[in-house]
Amino acid sequence: MIYSVPDMSCDHCKAAIEAAVAGAGGRATVDLPEKRVTVEGLDPATAQSALTAAGFTPRPLPTT
Repeated sequence: MIYSVPDMSCDHCKAAIEAAVAGAGGRATVDLPEKRVTVEGLDPATAQSALTAAGFTPRPLPTT
């Protein structure tokens, strides 16, 4: 699942997202310049909850 996360802006944000997703049992790949996060290993609801719990506002992006 790919999310737009417009409110992440720094390496601290990247680390917080990676830790939150890992804590839920998944893996996050963060693209800071594009403000996108790809989450693997979690269902969409759990991924979104992990990102929200870390203090971010994720928006799912359509997959092609």
